[in-house]
Amino acid sequence: MARATYEVAQVLNRNTQDLAGCCATSWQLRTLHALRKCRTAALGGHIDRCSNTSCNTLHLSYNSCRNRHCPKCQGHKREQWIRAREEELLNVPYFHVVFTLPLELNRLCLYEPRLLYDLLFKTAWEVITGFASNPKFLGASPGMIAILHTWGQNLSLHPHLHCIVPGGGITKSGKWKSGKNKGKPGCRKARYLFPVKAMSKVFRARFVAGLRKKVKTEQAENLYQSLFKKEWVVYCKRPFLGPPQVVEYLGRYTHKIAISNHRIKNVDDTGVVFSVKDYRHGGKKSLMHLSDSEFIRRFALHILPKGFVRIRHYGILSSYHKRESLDHLRQTLGQVQLDEKPPLQHRICPTCKKGTLITLETFTARGPPQYWIKKLKNYSKAQ
Repeated sequence: MARATYEVAQVLNRNTQDLAGCCATSWQLRTLHALRKCRTAALGGHIDRCSNTSCNTLHLSYNSCRNRHCPKCQGHKREQWIRAREEELLNVPYFHVVFTLPLELNRLCLYEPRLLYDLLFKTAWEVITGFASNPKFLGASPGMIAILHTWGQNLSLHPHLHCIVPGGGITKSGKWKSGKNKGKPGCRKARYLFPVKAMSKVFRARFVAGLRKKVKTEQAENLYQSLFKKEWVVYCKRPFLGPPQVVEYLGRYTHKIAISNHRIKNVDDTGVVFSVKDYRHGGKKSLMHLSDSEFIRRFALHILPKGFVRIRHYGILSSYHKRESLDHLRQTLGQVQLDEKPPLQHRICPTCKKGTLITLETFTARGPPQYWIKKLKNYSKAQ
């Protein structure tokens, strides 16, 4: 993919003095400063040489911030995670389920994000296990991979959980039991995982019950009453066409951030212009204009609390159960056939696209030693 013309870092760098006013916490401010310094001299860097003898090019590279909210630091992490998940795929149908919090809880999410988001994960898993344990629907222990997103296309607060759930589970006897959907992997005639309307009501009841235990005030009670007057949303797609489509989905959603640099179409004196999709009207595309301060404020809304885990594995897809039963399940259900991929190489020479970069010298924010500065200048003149 071509390099983006405009970047989030550009907006942050030209508003350095005003960042504190756009943040609710010191952690958000610290994150924004990390993002604006990413791949600049402020973080130091390294001198690299291409391993391809026919190229042998010298490169000056600045260090990445490696922050999970950074638009420039997610590609390699995403690919690594996907490769690891490919090795764990089961030869069964997979379902995509989305749990969404209503707008009425947005204010509480701003003040208590860790509490609300932890409860969202916990409640979603309780709903899945509750329906799966019922013999009417499955009668087995399920698994789930859940990924938290907190944004909408216009950068407003929109907390929701993307979940991938295998169409079956392990019985008490240790055997695999397929769900009531009779379709084979990739069969479009297969039914939804569980009844969506019933899941929505159970999700609302369990979440509010859990919130009541955590927040007990008179104002909160009024909020709880209003939550039951509104229909909550649980969205469930039909099964993916097959395990490869699950991996494709994971690639889009796992390490996604609030806005990518490629969505930013213009940065000028009046603010920031970026593209948005209106999913309520068939994904219709349009442009949105925000002032710098409003753009930064909305972006900061989606900086998660320090140490918060936004990708979680449950049940038969958790680390413990994968160690115990994954190999047995793959032998029982058959291996998933995936296209071979080349070895994952992070640091490929941008000049020849063939060799890998070998680090010759590292340096701090003071800059590279004079010896290397002269060598780089001489090299660029020779080119």
